[in-house]
Amino acid sequence: MKTLASFYRFIPALAGAVVIALTASGCTTTVQSQASNVRPVMSNAKPTSMSELRIAESALESGNMDMATTLYQKILQANPRSVEGLTGLGNTLYSVGDYTRAGVYYGKANEIDKAAPAPMIGLARVAIHQRRFDDAVTTYKRLLAESPDDPLAAAGLGAALDMKGDHDQAQAVLRDGLKRNPGDTSLSINLGLSLILAGKPRDGANVLLDVTRFPAAPPQARQDLALAYGMLGNDDAATEILGRDLPKTSVQDNLRYYDLQRQRVGSAASAATPASTTSVSLR
Repeated sequence: MKTLASFYRFIPALAGAVVIALTASGCTTTVQSQASNVRPVMSNAKPTSMSELRIAESALESGNMDMATTLYQKILQANPRSVEGLTGLGNTLYSVGDYTRAGVYYGKANEIDKAAPAPMIGLARVAIHQRRFDDAVTTYKRLLAESPDDPLAAAGLGAALDMKGDHDQAQAVLRDGLKRNPGDTSLSINLGLSLILAGKPRDGANVLLDVTRFPAAPPQARQDLALAYGMLGNDDAATEILGRDLPKTSVQDNLRYYDLQRQRVGSAASAATPASTTSVSLR
């Protein structure tokens, strides 16, 4: 439903989004680094490049961007062709919203090692944020062709397809990913959001309830569940869920947004169903 496409500019996603919920796509992104073939580039260095990479990855995951940036730059000074270093520096830039420069580093890493998955995932995520959805879809499909069981690639492809409005195909990809990776949180969250975007908030809520019943469920899952309840008109449930992570003013902003979207969806449905219609096929 085109009237729901604006959710991706408001709801943390894929994914991922897009956990896109890209959630792609206008999505709050938890930086996930996928290092491939990590190896030392200076065997006599102290600490070794391998340990520096591990420390840099830990700094990135904990949100210490200054330390992560410094370490990745040091690694690249020692070896400018380090795929791990280039990808890691791209991840730090991506995490602070500098998507253009992040794409440059991902691109350099991809040129050095065309088969490395981490730079390709980085390029696809950047493409989603820059609204180059066809490029993102192409890259994620290539990744899945090489690694059919990769949940990160499946979640990203689902987010990219949702951003294009192809919700049916997105859900098929995400469901297949869940068959290969049962219980994967990112895939489940993206599937729940995809169902909401497709005008099936009740189905989306059912998927997200399976994720949010765990105490360690990510805030994104709860916010997407609140969106589902909001689209169903259950503001009380949405308020209770949002209140766990957001201040009261933000909760009220979200509720107003849900109400606006309900009105838009209702108006679109009314326009598509003339009052004089006497025979309607409900499928």
